[in-house]
Amino acid sequence: MNKFIVSLSLLLSVGVFQSSFGQDRTDVRVENDVFSVSYNETLEQPNWLEYDVRDIVKNFDRGSMDFYVPKGVYTSDNNDYKNNVWDKGHLAPAAAFTDTKENLKTTFSYLNCSLQFDKLNRGAWRELEAQERTWAKKYGTIQVRIVLHFEADHEVLPTGGHVPSGYWKHITFPDGRKECFYFPNSVPTKHWSEYEIQCQVKRAKTLF
Repeated sequence: MNKFIVSLSLLLSVGVFQSSFGQDRTDVRVENDVFSVSYNETLEQPNWLEYDVRDIVKNFDRGSMDFYVPKGVYTSDNNDYKNNVWDKGHLAPAAAFTDTKENLKTTFSYLNCSLQFDKLNRGAWRELEAQERTWAKKYGTIQVRIVLHFEADHEVLPTGGHVPSGYWKHITFPDGRKECFYFPNSVPTKHWSEYEIQCQVKRAKTLF
């Protein structure tokens, strides 16, 4: 499977590639009550994903919920996460959608899952997600956009999943203020706040 460079984008060019699944689509758009996503079947990872963080009352626990393969989209699956350092990293976090069982279950779609380094997923990334919920309680609903970044030499697993090099996260507050972050997909070495970067609007395209 070819390697790709995927950069921060608002618009992603679309290509068609052959695989054992048939025709891999590089920009499959799905929207539900929890998130909107552009999914790349060739990379078996999202291109980008957007969700809102609201001030909610927790009504449900995740319990034994695990990720499920959605119908009609070729995604990563459990085989990509076996016996390695990659967590099934939520992009739209489960903890932000515990108000209904349906919302919580939706976060466990592989459309919302990324090959994320375990110490990042359980460290600085998780801590910023908790901060988002604190902000939502204080300021009201905030909008979050995550864009996955793939370097030219990014890792491709034997199972076919492409490992992101990093993640951009853009957070927009109700008053229009923005905060932006970039997290390398590796062991975090500093507090989540130290990953803040200058917010920029960039155009990018999928190169092949």
